[in-house]
Amino acid sequence: MAAPDFIPPEVRARLREVRLLPRRAAGQHGFGLHHSRSRGAGLEFAQYRPYEPGDELRQVDWKLYARSDRFFVRESERDSPLTVWLLLDATASMTQADAARPEWTRLDAARGLAACAIEVALRQGDRFGLASVGGTGLQVTPAGAGPRHRDRCLLALRALRAEGRWPAEPALRPLWERIGPGALVVALGDGLDEQATAFCERLAAARREVLAIRILTTEERDFPFRGGHRFVDPETGEEVPGDGATLRAAFLARFGQARRELSARLAASGIRQVEYVLDEPLDLPLRRLASTRADVETA
Repeated sequence: MAAPDFIPPEVRARLREVRLLPRRAAGQHGFGLHHSRSRGAGLEFAQYRPYEPGDELRQVDWKLYARSDRFFVRESERDSPLTVWLLLDATASMTQADAARPEWTRLDAARGLAACAIEVALRQGDRFGLASVGGTGLQVTPAGAGPRHRDRCLLALRALRAEGRWPAEPALRPLWERIGPGALVVALGDGLDEQATAFCERLAAARREVLAIRILTTEERDFPFRGGHRFVDPETGEEVPGDGATLRAAFLARFGQARRELSARLAASGIRQVEYVLDEPLDLPLRRLASTRADVETA
């Protein structure tokens, strides 16, 4: 089965300038802009680790295999530091789209953003894994490397469905075994689940570097409604009728305040964050994370 391509050609071309970096190497930023990159060849040897599905065969130390009858991967200082995890919110609120473009949902945007981050990690030679959390619980594609593993992750993204609510904490415990200290976690969601925010805070407190991309609809940003409407919460089914023009100012004020409070809360935990709106280019949040802190705050 062919892997889907979630990245438009013009976005893929711009991704060549974006690089994923751990905070210690990026001056407090999780992404960086670079015109060139180094590969593992010729760099100082760091360690051996057991072979895992998805590793490229060129990384296997065949001489060590001949002596031990076990597969080990040789890592250099460049190859070993970074494992990127894509953490996707797959709750029912991610099915929300704009009336003008109902085929493009928050979940579709999360798929595309995850595919962009995977493409960057692949180009760098880093490892990457995928985890989604929703009404069906936790789904994990273990961390690996190389084009075949990229395709495996893309197929998992295509099969992903958004439903239900964020599960209780015990359902997420297997992630602590997968996401090790020093990993870079890119959290993709709408920022509306308290449990999701609290989980990102716990990851950051446990020395996992977290970057949050909060996905908004244009209707949340602009509230363009006129006349009578019935607003429905996709997770609870609760309905609130009202006149759009009458509600607009109060909604934008409350929603803006909630966004500012969430931003301050995440920043207090050391979590870098940007907002992405459904009518924006897919690479924009990655490039915003690569900008200076002042650029991000005024974007």
